[in-house]
Amino acid sequence: MNKPTVTHTIQVILFDLGGVLVEFDGIAPLIALSGNRLDKEGARRFWLTSPSVREFETGRCGAEDFARRAVAELGLTMATDVFLRQFVSWDRGPMDGALSLLDALKPRFLLACLSNNNELHWNRLRKETKLPEKFHRCYLSQEIGLMKPDRESFAHVVRDLGAEPARILFFDDNPECVDAARQLGFTTRRARGVGEVKAALAELGLHHDTGR
Repeated sequence: MNKPTVTHTIQVILFDLGGVLVEFDGIAPLIALSGNRLDKEGARRFWLTSPSVREFETGRCGAEDFARRAVAELGLTMATDVFLRQFVSWDRGPMDGALSLLDALKPRFLLACLSNNNELHWNRLRKETKLPEKFHRCYLSQEIGLMKPDRESFAHVVRDLGAEPARILFFDDNPECVDAARQLGFTTRRARGVGEVKAALAELGLHHDTGR
């Protein structure tokens, strides 16, 4: 793993959201909708590689167009409005301990998120949770027009922050995204939930103060 030589040189902690700090239940329901034609890995990769998802989550199409394309891509027979309602519900909000962890880290680091996101899920997070306000910067795919694990999404963050990549600690649950960031010189850890984030912070000597 890419571990900083001196842990206190980390200036920025950059988080993926879904699967790291936010409960995203888009795997099992997608498998069920597909009639088990997709397995767990296939459902995970759908969110990274699907043309319909990419168009929607880079802001190149609206929600209804996305639903129509996704339903066709998945070979489903359900109405697009039904699919959209289910899609919105799969984003369950911050994981237990996520907000308190960010509160503990915020005074000591610049906190940012780099998220493959969309207007529906982000608007729900803004309206129903305090998560967005915990970050100093939010890099959302639908706003910057770039998706992970594309190299340019990480390069965009580096240019905007003006930080050395090695001083950015990046957490993501998808190995493709972790690998892409590492190749640009980021300090990286794969984390599948708040517990794994805390364990990585402890490993790196970047302790937090929540005690939980």
